[in-house]
Amino acid sequence: MNKIHSKEEMNKVIAQPGIHMFLFTAPWCGDCIYIKPFLPALEKQFAGKMDFYELDRDECLGLAIELGIMGIPSFVAYENGRQISSFISSLRKTKEEIEHYFTETLNEGGKTEC
Repeated sequence: MNKIHSKEEMNKVIAQPGIHMFLFTAPWCGDCIYIKPFLPALEKQFAGKMDFYELDRDECLGLAIELGIMGIPSFVAYENGRQISSFISSLRKTKEEIEHYFTETLNEGGKTEC
């Protein structure tokens, strides 16, 4: 998963073609640590369909607030320069829930709000 360290870096990615999935996380977050072991398998499963990026919520706090991300881990997807879906909550996310969110983001053309 590629690391993003600023709003400017994120905007450069968003401007590129394709679907870009951003994970907001933090090293101290227990639920973020919980999902780390299965994220590489999901990245591999969805490779070629979307790109994956990770942002430290504390490092990019202004951006997280701008996007309404108060709980982590949270996901936000962009395509063609616009936000197409989000999975934002402070609740623990399972591998199945994240996989479902990724699938719905692809299938629904951005109509997913988990």
